[in-house]
Amino acid sequence: MFLTSLTLEGESLPDDYPFTVPCIQALSTLAFDAPVTIFAGENGSGKSTLLEAIACGMKCPAIGLSDLSRDPMLEDARRLAKQLRLSRSSHPKVKLFFRAEDAIGFTRRMTENIRDLDELKTEFSESLSGYGRALAAGAMEGQKAGIISRYGENPDALSHGEWFVNILRERIHSKGLYLLDEPETPLSPIHQLSLLSIIKEAVRLGAQFLIATHSPIIMACEGATIYNLDNTAITKTAWEDVEHVSLMRAFLADPSSFLRHL
Repeated sequence: MFLTSLTLEGESLPDDYPFTVPCIQALSTLAFDAPVTIFAGENGSGKSTLLEAIACGMKCPAIGLSDLSRDPMLEDARRLAKQLRLSRSSHPKVKLFFRAEDAIGFTRRMTENIRDLDELKTEFSESLSGYGRALAAGAMEGQKAGIISRYGENPDALSHGEWFVNILRERIHSKGLYLLDEPETPLSPIHQLSLLSIIKEAVRLGAQFLIATHSPIIMACEGATIYNLDNTAITKTAWEDVEHVSLMRAFLADPSSFLRHL
């Protein structure tokens, strides 16, 4: 593991959000003793807030955003990060913080980049001649080919789920630290299994993951440590004891008994 533990430091912490979130108030030291750590909990439990703070503290770039210190949505996470002592066994050369909203923005930028490169190529063909035109056109084609080879010629032609899986497949490599915030948001069950396959292969090659999720499928990742953030204290929990898993099992076994009480 690159990140082995975190400790919330400071005898007198601020009395406003995010320090008033129960799991943060009760936080002392949290160990990361498995290649995959899952933060599970209901909406508002603090799992995304904690993950964002770790991402800021580890200076992880986000998809399409290289500097988390400039994101106004992460101001509270940066405040929390300043109170965290993050213990590392080594420094990962590859780091990534993945949020669904960042990936959607990244899709738009890639589409715009392809369009801009086409427009530049047309402009150069009209304004230049000879070797200069060939050189400029070749440069534009080379940049466009690089984008297409990784993300496809028309990202908008893919469903959100297909595009998200494609991004993660391209950006997750061996021996990296990857923080994924509710990556199941756009993913069908079959694509969640595809993500598990990507994670499993990356772990085999030396990667570490911290994942905030509601998905029982993602939580079932082999060998993962699951931390439950629903209670005051953050506790390790077996997969079958996670409330999301119990509820989903009960619903699938007898959906009518739930639906008739809605």
